[in-house]
Amino acid sequence: MDDLATDPALAAAERVRALAPHHTPSIGIILGSGLGGLADRIEDAVAIDYRELPGFPVPTIAGHAGRLVLGRLGRANVACLAGRVHLYEGHAASTVAVLVRTLHRLGCRTLFVTNAAGALHADAVPGSLMLITDHINFMGTNPLVGRNDERYGPRFPAMSGAYDVALQRELRSAAISLGITLREGVYLALLGPCFETPAEIRSLARLGADAVGMSTVPEVIVARHCGMRVAAISVITNLGAGLADEVLSHEHTLRGSDAAAADLQRLAIAFVQRITDSA
Repeated sequence: MDDLATDPALAAAERVRALAPHHTPSIGIILGSGLGGLADRIEDAVAIDYRELPGFPVPTIAGHAGRLVLGRLGRANVACLAGRVHLYEGHAASTVAVLVRTLHRLGCRTLFVTNAAGALHADAVPGSLMLITDHINFMGTNPLVGRNDERYGPRFPAMSGAYDVALQRELRSAAISLGITLREGVYLALLGPCFETPAEIRSLARLGADAVGMSTVPEVIVARHCGMRVAAISVITNLGAGLADEVLSHEHTLRGSDAAAADLQRLAIAFVQRITDSA
């Protein structure tokens, strides 16, 4: 039986409904570093600070506002997490589950995830977008570790097809219609917070990854455990260490995110409208 005391996501969802009773989102969105501008495009918006929601940790990293924004993107009813938390901030991997499960409790059955990532190949262009087709979890942990919550999903969820093929087609079609170049590839997640060494970048590329970052994978795992369909985009903010003559920093990441923000916003709005219209 659902219990507010044992399920912080249920408690958070009930709080959201009390604060935004007229919003019924069907699509959840998670915004990466420096990509919060998309939340400003949401119409008829109600913004709720994470501090008001049970079980929601407060982001400590620049470029992550820490607000849940509900409203409309075009014709789509969305719930947008403007600011994610990262495991390197000291949170347990299971903390991520609360945020994603709250979206699920609110009625979201599709999750669109964005992140800022470094490219593992020299031909990538900083400021470009990459459609994530699969991932590699090198974070050393998993948000489903511990007792399984049968209210959400099975003990051993399958992760083949983690990134929905039909949603990928919609993203490709939306990008083509907008004239946006969309790379495709595998995203590899590391714990962080250090940027990688040149040797690590070379080894990760040999493993079959195309971009590297410090997020997304825990959220995708939780979403798939809930049975949500997932699509994801990486903003390529920089080339990995050793691929260019520059010293990486978080400020560099934010500048790269800013350069791609307009394209990402256009693509996201077109994407959520397409899947809403086809529902």
